[in-house]
Amino acid sequence: MGYKVVVAGATGNVGREMLNILAEREFPVDEIAALASRKSIGTEVSFGDKTLKTKDLDTFDFTGWDIALFAVGSDATKIYAPKAAAAGCVVIDNSSLYRYDPQVPLVVPEVNAEAVDGYKAKNIIANPNCSTAQMVVALKPLHDRATIKRVVVATYQSVSGAGKEGIDELWDQTKGMYVPGQEVAPKKFSKQIAFNVIPHIDVFLDDGSTKEEWKMVAETKKILDPKIKVTATCVRVPVFVGHSEAINIEFEEPLDWQEAQDILREAPGVMLVDKREPGGYVTPVECVGDYATFVSRVRQDSTIENGISLWCVSDNLRKGAALNAVQIAEVLGNRCLKKG
Repeated sequence: MGYKVVVAGATGNVGREMLNILAEREFPVDEIAALASRKSIGTEVSFGDKTLKTKDLDTFDFTGWDIALFAVGSDATKIYAPKAAAAGCVVIDNSSLYRYDPQVPLVVPEVNAEAVDGYKAKNIIANPNCSTAQMVVALKPLHDRATIKRVVVATYQSVSGAGKEGIDELWDQTKGMYVPGQEVAPKKFSKQIAFNVIPHIDVFLDDGSTKEEWKMVAETKKILDPKIKVTATCVRVPVFVGHSEAINIEFEEPLDWQEAQDILREAPGVMLVDKREPGGYVTPVECVGDYATFVSRVRQDSTIENGISLWCVSDNLRKGAALNAVQIAEVLGNRCLKKG
């Protein structure tokens, strides 16, 4: 016996990926509804070998539906998620709206699956920021072994994290570089993204950090351990899909790089690819379409007493968004909404 599942925002990059992953992982679906804004009603989307026509999110009745995966942004989520939750449908939300609400679990299943049990407070579960999700998957098994004190992370985030407009802008600017008179001015991003990097994601805060950097700090503490100190520098790079992170970790206890490799090799959700030779690491291009969080370049940091540095890469549309949401739905079904 399966579930009645809703995907809200089904025509966007993440919504389409949610539908793909639900089908790929053979999530037990008895009935599925693809929802979109009024301007996209009737748009066709794929669900396995089926084609679905989108329905109007504004008028949809969530009564009798079990799980709703939301990928519609914070403004729309603020309107429709409470309606779905009030109708008895558990919302798994990909926006940032509920991530910092103490009554809403923020979940990465490989890290804190048990937190799903707290969904009943509001009938809502939050999906973390894409850059946080992959990082905590890599950090969790190391934290369990040696207790993390501090994390310093620099991200290299693809333009798909900014939605279709980000992808289009990189594509158009890249083409425009080769055609005189057809240069494309920045619109989605603050500066040219083609052949460039931009150390600015989301809005600036009073302390000089950006909100994306703040998210990584706050979410890591909520998901993994409030005692961990985190500092982040988040950078947009001219890559279509796949976020990369250079992570430096300081531990309470000694941990050598060989043991760190052994731990990561067995860790859930992690794929260790770490050969100390040219090409013996994973890049964003190679992670696209994959479920795993890839870890490479594991090495000792001799500048601090107990330090490890590593490189972490993942498909941000999958583990950073759609895959994690579906994994939450799987945990929810197994722990809380068992049928049959």
